Amino acid sequence: MVVLTAAALSSAVLLAPPGGALPSRALSWLLFTASSAHVASTGWLFTVPAVRTYARAHRVRCLWLPAGLVAAAATTAAAISPAAFGWLLLPYFGWQLHHFSKQNVGMASLAAAAGRAGALQRGELWPLLLTGWSGAAALLSRPGLLGLRLEGPAGRGLAAHSALACAGHAVFLAAAAMFAVSAAAGVIALARRPAFRRSREFCLAYLACLLFFVPAFMFGSPDAAAGGLTIAHGLQYLLLVGIIAGGAAPGTGPPAGFSRVIRLAALANVAFIGGAVLSVASHLHDAGPAGGLAFGAYLGVVMAHFVLDAGLWRMRDPLARAFMVTSVPFLVPATDRSATDIRCAA
Repeated sequence: MVVLTAAALSSAVLLAPPGGALPSRALSWLLFTASSAHVASTGWLFTVPAVRTYARAHRVRCLWLPAGLVAAAATTAAAISPAAFGWLLLPYFGWQLHHFSKQNVGMASLAAAAGRAGALQRGELWPLLLTGWSGAAALLSRPGLLGLRLEGPAGRGLAAHSALACAGHAVFLAAAAMFAVSAAAGVIALARRPAFRRSREFCLAYLACLLFFVPAFMFGSPDAAAGGLTIAHGLQYLLLVGIIAGGAAPGTGPPAGFSRVIRLAALANVAFIGGAVLSVASHLHDAGPAGGLAFGAYLGVVMAHFVLDAGLWRMRDPLARAFMVTSVPFLVPATDRSATDIRCAA
């Protein structure tokens, strides 16, 4: 996870094109794999018996709420103009960045459990959340980094636009200050751990999650500032789902008789075929009402992914915890009491 995160963030910086230029083929493939394909891979999880059991017990979260999000987003995107809909994308991106932050908490928690380091302490958890929120605020204060070109109210003039720009700059500075203080608090909390609870692997994983949003403050290129975060988040998720698909523990794959290779092949097909459909829909925001309907449905699917993951990896839920304990027993051992406290809500 640490290697994937560092490689993703640095690759986005190295491959980021100059202002206004299209991304290279390599960067486009990385973004596709880590965005659309990673969202589509959630569908594969429903081939796992434990996940279907969880879904049957949580029909509102796993069926009605996702369906409602898709329908509402599709209807809204088709009914209003792309310019007006752009303002609705700000809270959408805020939710997405919060989703990134929560996955970082989950990854750090898994690293703690796998390294027998005990559960994350409150002093370690809050810096992870605060650095994530401050990184999200930094990106939302500069919508261009998220690919948004927001149009102000007609007739308000240059003064109103200047005021918005000044407000955005103030938010960015406040977010940078909060990030610095929160990151320092996280490092101090980590240093205060007893030596036997502070393995090198856990420390590296925690620091990778703590400093995840650094590019949001360092770069003015959308691909370098936000693209790397998307790539790192998606590859982390695909790594975990790939481990589950390739696992040999009983009950972690489709019906008996399916080999590990077939499970991994099924995951690849679901991720890349579903990802291709989502990728096409994600570029239809300017294609009239029909295109808006498809684009809104795409956004609804992504939000459904947020909702499903926030429940499926929630270790406080007995069914979700049972899924993780049986799927990745070397990461979440059933005999480790601290595993019950993992806050792994992706």
